[in-house]
Amino acid sequence: MIAVLALLAGVLLGIVFHPAVPPELVPYLPIAVVAALDAVFGGVRAKLDGIFDDKQFVVSFISNVLVSALIVYVGDQLGVGGQLSTGVVVVLGVRIFGNVAAIRRHLFRA
Repeated sequence: MIAVLALLAGVLLGIVFHPAVPPELVPYLPIAVVAALDAVFGGVRAKLDGIFDDKQFVVSFISNVLVSALIVYVGDQLGVGGQLSTGVVVVLGVRIFGNVAAIRRHLFRA
């Protein structure tokens, strides 16, 4: 319940204050969002499996976002940012779909 209230509060604060992302961070925002989604779906799967640990979730969430953004940043510095961005999205996408499949199996017993 606290998580839902925090989510609603965050959405309302975003609507009211219209936060701006610095232009130099804009290329890394989509990758960070996909990495965050990976952590969230992993957390939901862990909760349904009965092995959720809040400390592990927070560390996973932060490290996923930072490592994926760092990989894309290094790729930009090397001139292959697009290819590494695609690679990160593919890897995280596979993980997200795996977690969603496990969640679906758990919820629908299928």
